[in-house]
Amino acid sequence: MLTAARLGAAALSAALLAGVAAGPALADVPAPTIPDGLYGKSDPTYDGVWRQSLALTALTAAKVTPADSAVAWLTGQQCEDGGWPSYRAAGAACDAKFEDSNATAVAIQALVALGGHQEAVDKGVQWLKASQNTDGSWPYNPGNPGDANSTGLAVNALFAARTDPASVAKPSGGKNAFDGLAHFQLGCAAPADQRGAFAYQPDAATGALAPNSLASAQAALAAAGGHLPVTTTVRADTKPKALACSDGSAPTTVPHAEAGEAAGDYLTGQLAAGGEHLTLTTPGAEPKPDFTATAWAALALTQSGHPDQTYGVVDWLEQQGSTWTKNGTDAGATATLLLVTQATQRDTTDLTHQLTALGPAPKATASASPEASHSAEKKGGGFGQYWVIIVGLLIGIGGGLLLSLQRKRNPNL
Repeated sequence: MLTAARLGAAALSAALLAGVAAGPALADVPAPTIPDGLYGKSDPTYDGVWRQSLALTALTAAKVTPADSAVAWLTGQQCEDGGWPSYRAAGAACDAKFEDSNATAVAIQALVALGGHQEAVDKGVQWLKASQNTDGSWPYNPGNPGDANSTGLAVNALFAARTDPASVAKPSGGKNAFDGLAHFQLGCAAPADQRGAFAYQPDAATGALAPNSLASAQAALAAAGGHLPVTTTVRADTKPKALACSDGSAPTTVPHAEAGEAAGDYLTGQLAAGGEHLTLTTPGAEPKPDFTATAWAALALTQSGHPDQTYGVVDWLEQQGSTWTKNGTDAGATATLLLVTQATQRDTTDLTHQLTALGPAPKATASASPEASHSAEKKGGGFGQYWVIIVGLLIGIGGGLLLSLQRKRNPNL
């Protein structure tokens, strides 16, 4: 997902494209060119691979077979070393410093969901392994300090690719992926209402961890052992378990076995306090609802077996859906909301249609295609409707004959 720096760049780009903070010359800036096969009509510079991967994952889960051009666009974005950038213009060479773990992680999950792309998946996993830091975490771009969001997404991709995160570590004493995730989770040393949360990154000066809504929600899915799409049917009868802390004896790092429940407990409390949604707080700006974090929290809670804690959350997301998805025109938001409704077993019909309309015509959908129906008729599958008519006529004729015979026998009828 977008890091703080990337969000800032995206916001600046959006402002420039809208002409908000620039001079009259920007009126002549041409609209972005949307590549063939890509979902959505907005500038793909910062989220092309992200939104394409989410769209393909969600539509595949909805039994929609995407167009070849949509899949080819995603696979064509992969670099020779296995990583994906956020977006690469047609014909542009790969630049290793622009490849990112977030795009790579969601692309791997999309290709696993689609099936038939094992070589690309394997190369992507190898790129993730090579990009891991020695503390077990992942940065957005290789060579930088890790963060909880990127680490969580990388762990999601490993789970999707059937690679044990506990086995993924730098050679010669590096920490594994679960250790890297634990690096960002607040444990027993934190105040009780913050335990189980994830920080985006430790404070650069003090190393302290401060809860972050989006980091907590995205990392929680990984801590719960999940990936996209979330399809679990496991249900727990109780709320998520709070982190077990006892004075002087509890470890400062959250054990992996308790990480998912502890994160779920924190998220449940935050959702309840926020009116069934999480809040985005940005320095210098008014707090506002965080749709993305709320959606990932619902996915994490469902994955950990606590769908009862998502009912009000998903209701809120559905009520706010048109605002978040810009009336179904934002491919990334629409795909994320569709993934949530699928995971929580809500009606997905409208969202599936909206997302399908944002990209190339699919090869097939869950309902039978006209070609399939015509084929069935040729094989005798269409004979059923005629058989019903014939049987009805026979019953009517038989009934008429019976009544005529009765009248002949008894003229008073």
